[in-house]
Amino acid sequence: MNDGEVKALVSLLDDEDVEIVHEIEAKIKSLGEGVIPYLEEAWENSFNPVFQERLEDLIHHLQFDSLIYKLQDWRDNRTEDLLEGMWLVALYQYPDLELKKLRADLEQMYYDVWLEFKPDIHYIDQIKILNSVIFNKLKFSPNTKNFHSPGNSMINVVLESRKGNPISLCVIYMMIAQKLKIPIYGVNLPNLFILTYKTEQAQFYINAFNRGLIFTKQDIDSYLTNLNLSENEIFYEPTSNLEIIKRVFRNLVASFEKLGEHDKVEEIKLLMNSLSK
Repeated sequence: MNDGEVKALVSLLDDEDVEIVHEIEAKIKSLGEGVIPYLEEAWENSFNPVFQERLEDLIHHLQFDSLIYKLQDWRDNRTEDLLEGMWLVALYQYPDLELKKLRADLEQMYYDVWLEFKPDIHYIDQIKILNSVIFNKLKFSPNTKNFHSPGNSMINVVLESRKGNPISLCVIYMMIAQKLKIPIYGVNLPNLFILTYKTEQAQFYINAFNRGLIFTKQDIDSYLTNLNLSENEIFYEPTSNLEIIKRVFRNLVASFEKLGEHDKVEEIKLLMNSLSK
């Protein structure tokens, strides 16, 4: 369809006949997300609240379907790119967010650490440098006042506010560390996401939600005992980027449940399920 035909089709959404509107909506949905700019233009030029609401619902539907496709494509082809996974999560709330902006922000943070980093010093001292730059110079900190805010799971919000929840702070810490060739990975603990430094010679753990506090396997043992949980390998060993993104979505489900936004809860569950084969 050419521009004129698409615009004419969109204008028919202003019809008072509900059946006609449903037919037009189905036709527009079949055109895919490429039609969104036409819907946005129609919304900007309209003063009819009913027409605008129909346009908003269509835009959201098209963006949501596109996001499911993008998540499945990432799941099947690019799970090694954790930043892209975090970007896809944020697209749910910020559909115009650009991945290249996030990459540029992360690159600048990596550069800030790289300026002070010394690759030939002891690994514990390397972690101390990471902690100093990330938590003192860059001012990242736990968002304890609004712990359940959905923004804590949105990478763009966390990068801008410098506040996040355990998993978002760990993700940023881990991505910077890995760019520096430091073997740091995410670990799925119950109720808390942490990091592990792991090589053949050494393994210990890092709590990014507590300013990079270093602790040991024995500390995890005690933590699990307090929760009346048995030891399990997944509580000690690196998890995959796919599991990290799934956990970010689970956090979002909990956030929207606390806000009583049940429609968003169901949508996030659909997005999370799209990551399962």
